[in-house]
Amino acid sequence: MKTELALTNINSAQALIAIQQQGTALKNNVIIYQAACKAAIGLLVLIALSQPTFAGKADDTLNVAFTNEIETLDYYMATSREALSVGRILYDGLVSKDFKTGKFVPELAESYKFTSDTLVDFKIRGGVKFHNGDALTADDVVFTLNLVSRPDFGARYAIAVNWIDRAERLDGDTVRLTMKTPYPLALEMLAGNVPIYSKTYYEKVSATGMAVKPIGTGPYKLVEVTPGVSVKLERFADYYKGGQKENPQIGKINFRVLPERNTQYAELLNGNIDWIWRVPKDDIVRLASRPGVQVESSPIMRFDHIGMNPRVPNSPLADVRVRKAINYAINRKEIRDAFKGESSPIINSFCNPIQFGCETNVVTYEYSPKKAKELLKEAGFEKGLNLSMIISAEAAGLAEAVKANLASVGINLTLNKLQYAAAIEQWRSNKQDMTYGDWGSYGVGDAALSVGNYFGGGGDDVVSDPEIVNPIIEASKIMEMDRRKALYSKALKLIADRAYRVPLWVWSMNTAMSKELELHINPDEFIPFYGAKWK
Repeated sequence: MKTELALTNINSAQALIAIQQQGTALKNNVIIYQAACKAAIGLLVLIALSQPTFAGKADDTLNVAFTNEIETLDYYMATSREALSVGRILYDGLVSKDFKTGKFVPELAESYKFTSDTLVDFKIRGGVKFHNGDALTADDVVFTLNLVSRPDFGARYAIAVNWIDRAERLDGDTVRLTMKTPYPLALEMLAGNVPIYSKTYYEKVSATGMAVKPIGTGPYKLVEVTPGVSVKLERFADYYKGGQKENPQIGKINFRVLPERNTQYAELLNGNIDWIWRVPKDDIVRLASRPGVQVESSPIMRFDHIGMNPRVPNSPLADVRVRKAINYAINRKEIRDAFKGESSPIINSFCNPIQFGCETNVVTYEYSPKKAKELLKEAGFEKGLNLSMIISAEAAGLAEAVKANLASVGINLTLNKLQYAAAIEQWRSNKQDMTYGDWGSYGVGDAALSVGNYFGGGGDDVVSDPEIVNPIIEASKIMEMDRRKALYSKALKLIADRAYRVPLWVWSMNTAMSKELELHINPDEFIPFYGAKWK
């Protein structure tokens, strides 16, 4: 079941060969074979005809290609990683996160201090200008925080702001933020997710103006936008000193929307594009062999998992032995190697290891069809059983591999390909036994947004195990980090012991770029374009 943006899983004939080795079920997947071969042939033709020239460095312009449209430049109305990544260099927030250290560092706030579990004071940095020349003031900060946290404002990612009660100006350069309740993810949300708008400019142009002609305080300012086609930015000469985005190296950045992947490859190889992302595993290997091209694979926050619902009426999954058998029956390494590659680390706990509170010292289930069959026999299913699983179109190949693994131990799995709305309804109303999905935690490096989302008693928690729910809820309400870590550890150990999920692997983001460029993606699945530079 898909809950956030997903990437393509298969695009080439080479991936098909690996799939065919998984079992008879995959060998018959003619549709995947035809699509894969077509993509591979198209890429080979492009590679044969292309010669790299890479002109971006010559005119100090970073040319980027996106598959998805940059739907709006109003950060609070955007949903795609592409639009949000562009927004993060147009705008600044009060703080940002240093992924090398895991610490939060000042941005528009020169400093901050928690004065209680619900109060935090920010000293606003002086000398900061908006792109139109207006000076940033504490009033802009107060206006933005009070505006975007209103329920009727309609922020697309309400989770980023719905914990804010109010903001007020204490003196000339100090803003006090009051939380509705103690919220341990306050800084996580403020770091990149809550940019500050100009009060004067927003009141003049409203959300409509911000969507197409925004101003911010970020290291780049808008030059031109052609809806659905391109966005052009240039370095902001009056950008302030301090913070992680200080002193951007590249003068101009042009973002182009190129929906066809082969077109992106051709433009990259011809030197018209300097950087692309979300490149399928097999295509990245081919691109790496071309002169002037370099590739990179970086683990990100998103991970794959299989959910099991023990509350489906008369479901065999109510028996923990069946759930454990499923864990033992899935050859995660072989499937991972075929579809994702070795750059995607296998996980054993229901969280991303880089998230705060992700306990990795849990019960693990190595691949063992023998143990799976023994457990099924012990549970009374020696002759086999039938289960259903929700999948998305993008995960069809992976799901077929899982199905083949389960069939080998006597579990007949019916795959139900559903759209998001239908999948949610079926899952939450206990009509499906299993679901295959991925989860990116909104790019937030805290277990509250992984284990907390699926086992904290909310809508996606079909298990509702009180011994798991209670520590997660407690962890969501306290600010003491050591105590929070211990509570998540307890919950994650129980989830593994009771085999409620099959954790699979962390995603890696594949990028291809000019060898003249240095640009690395962050684990939160955002691209720090402000850090790009020519070699």
